[in-house]
Amino acid sequence: MNNLSKGVAYEDQACDYLKKRGFKILDRNVRYRFGEIDIVARKKRELVFVEVKGGSGFIPPRQRITEKKLRLIELAANRYMNTTDERFERCRLDVIEVLDNGSVNHIQGVGKW
Repeated sequence: MNNLSKGVAYEDQACDYLKKRGFKILDRNVRYRFGEIDIVARKKRELVFVEVKGGSGFIPPRQRITEKKLRLIELAANRYMNTTDERFERCRLDVIEVLDNGSVNHIQGVGKW
C-alpha cells in the first residue's frame, strides 16, 4: 500500500470514528494554496477541523505535526470559516491519530478560535 492510499485509509477510519461519536462530516481534504484541512466536521454548534496522522513506530504519529503545520491549518481553517454562511458557537482544531494496530487517539482542542 502506498503512502497516498494509507493516508486515505487513515482518514476513512478517522471519519468513521467521528461519525460514531455524533459528528457530521462536512468536508474532506479542503485545500488552499497555503494549507490543507484533512476533515471538517460539526457536532451541534461546534465546528471542528481535524488533522489526521497515522502509522506506527518509535515516534507517535501525532508528534510529526509541527508548529508550522498547525499555523498553516489555522490559516486554512480561517479561510474556510470566511467562505461559509453557517455560524458556529465555537471552532477548534483536533488531531486524530490512527495507529496501524487499529486504535484511534482523539486529541481535542489543539487550537481554538
